[in-house]
Amino acid sequence: MIVRDRPRGIQLFYILRGSVLPRIAWELVTCTTVALLVTLTHGLVYQWKVTLTTAPFSLIGLALAIFLGFRNNAAYDRYWEARKLWGELMHRSRSFARQVQTLLHFEAPAGPGDAADPRRRAILRIVAFASALRHQLREGDAREDMRRLLPEDEARAFAEARCGTEWLLRRTGEDLGLWLRQRKLDPPVAAGMDQTLSALASVAAGCERIKNTPIPFPYTLLLHRTAWLYCFLLPFGLVDSVGYMTPFVVAIVAYTFFGLDALGDEIEEPFGLADNHLPLDALCREIEVNLRESLGDTELPPPLLPVRGQLT
Repeated sequence: MIVRDRPRGIQLFYILRGSVLPRIAWELVTCTTVALLVTLTHGLVYQWKVTLTTAPFSLIGLALAIFLGFRNNAAYDRYWEARKLWGELMHRSRSFARQVQTLLHFEAPAGPGDAADPRRRAILRIVAFASALRHQLREGDAREDMRRLLPEDEARAFAEARCGTEWLLRRTGEDLGLWLRQRKLDPPVAAGMDQTLSALASVAAGCERIKNTPIPFPYTLLLHRTAWLYCFLLPFGLVDSVGYMTPFVVAIVAYTFFGLDALGDEIEEPFGLADNHLPLDALCREIEVNLRESLGDTELPPPLLPVRGQLT
């Protein structure tokens, strides 16, 4: 995710970090070159003058703009829903740590001294859940983080599980059941904590739904085809009216259409490492800092900061 001050004035034209311009450079060069050739030949193709008025381009452009708006709204809805799910994950993680530290019948809250304390293990297991979900969504390897956050036996069991995130929640649920049988936890409180675990499972399912259900491919295909045809034919409709300004006008139109299309492609899948994807690393670090702080740890990992204006 790009994190920087909003540019002003002439700065707007020199910023590439976070811009879609590098992604659409080939499309812009191609369309501008075609417009330049049409301008130099005055719209002649093999001695045949291609005559087009601006009227059809106004109608097609309006329809294309509406379609681009629809697709980008759908893509942004996916992006915003993903961010809300991770906000819910942060909220539920903090709530679970508070519940473990304050509602169980122990003489004192879990502290940093006893690594074998089941309450400490349960809280760090939620940190591991957030990290495992991040790796799952980005198709990475979570084993190193699991070895850092979990006991050795649990790290091995996680590696053997088909769905690591579900295993972590199930293992935490087993702890709740054990505390309930040991009368360390009152039944109404146990039900509330189980709802917290169910909410975490819902977050994981929602993220999996977004990742595994892209916007239908025909929408993208139709948009690409229409944008290309529009930008290829546009010079023939402009050359007789704007003359040598035709390549400049075509470049602006192509930048708008292909830029919106590229931005929609990027935020449609919000869990990756592109400039405008969600900062899952930073969110996981924030969860880890919050939950370790609830355990009384003093040597906390530092929050992640933007690097060259990008927060991953």
